[in-house]
Amino acid sequence: MSGSSSVALTVAGAAVKPRPLDPARLGDHLDRLYRAAWALCGSREEAEDLVQETYVRVLARPRLLRREDDLGYLLRALRNTFLNQRRSEARRVKPVQLPDGLDLVEDRRALEPHAALETREVYAAVAALTDDFRDVLVAVDVAGLSYKEAASALRIPEGTVMSRLYRARQQIVRKIDGASA
Repeated sequence: MSGSSSVALTVAGAAVKPRPLDPARLGDHLDRLYRAAWALCGSREEAEDLVQETYVRVLARPRLLRREDDLGYLLRALRNTFLNQRRSEARRVKPVQLPDGLDLVEDRRALEPHAALETREVYAAVAALTDDFRDVLVAVDVAGLSYKEAASALRIPEGTVMSRLYRARQQIVRKIDGASA
């Protein structure tokens, strides 16, 4: 590339003008990002922290989007924040795990305890997937992106999205069926 920065990119012969990410519209994506974060982390509390940290990083400076929508950009930022946190946690000393005999605090906000348990199982199964499968499943099934949007956000071919999504769903079903047996 040349040393000068261009204002517009060319994609398939058409100029794409970068546009700023609108901070006022970030709240529109909060629920989808939270669900995606929960699937990545496997924990509601960690998901809340992850979304908050993602917004802190995104809002720290103006962002220019080129060929993508706000949600796709935010999902990629969420995923990158998650991976950065995971890398830093891997370098830290791990705390000792609490004994299994401790009572769990039940979620008083859950209308049906059985539904809350199933939701926890599903999110835990999603969090246990390998990164490639989890990222696609979170983008499509949790955040609600189309295959095309997910492919763009994850920067992979659309066929790869479909293939990984199928295999990820199969792994979730096997894991949950195995746990209930």
